[in-house]
Amino acid sequence: VGSEMCIRDRGETTPGGRSDRMRLKDDLADQLQGMGYYEIMNFSFLSPKDIEKLNLPAGDERLQPLQIRNPLGEDTSVMRTTALPSMLDILGRNSAYHNKSAKLYELAKVYLPTGSVLPQEPKMLVLGTYGEHETFCTLKGELEAVLTGLRVKKPSYTAVRDNPTYHPGRCAKLTVEGVDVGFLGQLHPLAAQNYGLDGEVYCCEVNFTRLLTLRDPEPTYQ
Repeated sequence: VGSEMCIRDRGETTPGGRSDRMRLKDDLADQLQGMGYYEIMNFSFLSPKDIEKLNLPAGDERLQPLQIRNPLGEDTSVMRTTALPSMLDILGRNSAYHNKSAKLYELAKVYLPTGSVLPQEPKMLVLGTYGEHETFCTLKGELEAVLTGLRVKKPSYTAVRDNPTYHPGRCAKLTVEGVDVGFLGQLHPLAAQNYGLDGEVYCCEVNFTRLLTLRDPEPTYQ
C-alpha cells in the first residue's frame, strides 16, 4: 500500500458585511417603504410593443433596443431601454384587480445601445402611483425627500410639454447641479390607456447611477 500525503490549504477568513452600495440601497428601500411604496422586480427583457405603448416619437433611441439572439418568445425578445413599461404593466394589473390605489417602485437596470458591442447599463429609480390621494405635488415631495436622504441637493424643475409619454401640462425635467437626472409627471391619458389604466397616474424616472455621482460627502462631526 503506497503512502498518501495529506496537503491542507491554509487561508484567512474575512469578516462578512454589506458594501456601501448595498447599504445605500437598503436606506433607499427604508425611505420608500416608509412612504407606503412597495418594491417590484421585473425581467430586463420585454417586447418591443411594450416600449411602443409609451407613444415615443419616431427616432427616439429607446425604440431601438438590443435584440436577444435566441429569445423565448416575442414577449421577451429585446432588452429594455426604459423601465417605465414594466412599471405601468404592474400598475395596470393592480387596476384590473380593482385595487383602488397603488404605490410601487423599482430600482431597475436598463440597456442603452452605444454602437459598440456592450451597451450602457445605468440603474433607474422608477416610481409609479395612482389613487385618490396621489397628485403631482405629492410625488414631487416624496422624491425630494428621497434625494435628501441620499444627500443629493434639491433639484430644479423645468416644464416639459413635448414628451408624449406625459401630460403636456403636468411634466417636469429634473436637474441637479446642472445635470439632467430624469422626469416627473402625470402619465398622458393615451399612454395610460395603452396599459389598461384609467384616471390620473403619476410616475417619475430618475437616473440612479447619475445621482450617485452628485451626492454630497458624508458629514463628519467634531
